[in-house]
Amino acid sequence: MLLSDSFDVLPSGTVAFTSFAKAAPRPPQARRDETALAEVLQHPRVWRRSAVAQSRVDALATGCAALDAELPGGGWPRGALSEILVEQDGIGEFGLVVPALAALTRARQRVVLIAPPYVPYAPALAEAGVDLKYLVQIDAGAVDAYWTAEQCLRAGCCGAVLNWLPAADYRQLRRLQLAAETGAALAFVFRPAGAVAQASPAALRLRVSADADATAIEILKCRGRVGGEAARLRA
Repeated sequence: MLLSDSFDVLPSGTVAFTSFAKAAPRPPQARRDETALAEVLQHPRVWRRSAVAQSRVDALATGCAALDAELPGGGWPRGALSEILVEQDGIGEFGLVVPALAALTRARQRVVLIAPPYVPYAPALAEAGVDLKYLVQIDAGAVDAYWTAEQCLRAGCCGAVLNWLPAADYRQLRRLQLAAETGAALAFVFRPAGAVAQASPAALRLRVSADADATAIEILKCRGRVGGEAARLRA
C-alpha cells in the first residue's frame, strides 16, 4: 500500500488523515442510555408535537361525543392537568365537566371543588347524577387555593380536583400538572380566556365561548392528539 493511500492532500496543502482502524465498540453505558431514552419517549405522558402515532391515554369520557372523538383516549386525561379558558362566567364551562364528576362520584371517588367563584347548586348537581356524598367544597383565598389543590392532587385520594385560578404563573401550573401525575387524578383549572397567550404545561387546553346559539369549545392544545391544528366544536 502506498503511503499516499492513507491520507488526502487538500488543495490548501493541509493534510486530512483517514483512519483505517475498526470503530471501537460502543460502551455498555451508551447502549443503556439509548434504551432508557427510548423507553421515556414511549411513555404515554410524554408529549411529542411531531409524533404521528397516538399513545394509549387513560381517559374518562367527557359526556360530549364530539369532544370525546377529538381527544386521545376518548375523554379527559387522567393524571394530567386540563386547563379551561373561559371568555365569561356562566357559559357552560362547569357543565362541561359535570358528566365526568357524576361518573367519578358514582364510582365512589372523591371530587374536590376549591374556591369556586359561585356556590354550587346542590339540587342541580344531584339531578345531573353527582353523588353529593363524594363532593367536597373547600373555600380558600387566592394563595391558599393553589396550595390546597396541589396537596389534594398529590394525596392520591381524589378522583378529580377543580380549581379556579384567575391569575397563575407557569411554575404553579407545572406543579399542578406534576401533582396530578403523582395522584393519577383528573385536574381541572379554570382561567380567564385572556390567559390564552401565556405558555401552559397543561396536557389539555380548551377555550370555551358562547354565542346566541350554543357554547363553542376550541381545542388549543392536546397532548397525544394527531395534528397540530385547533378544533372548534359545538356543545
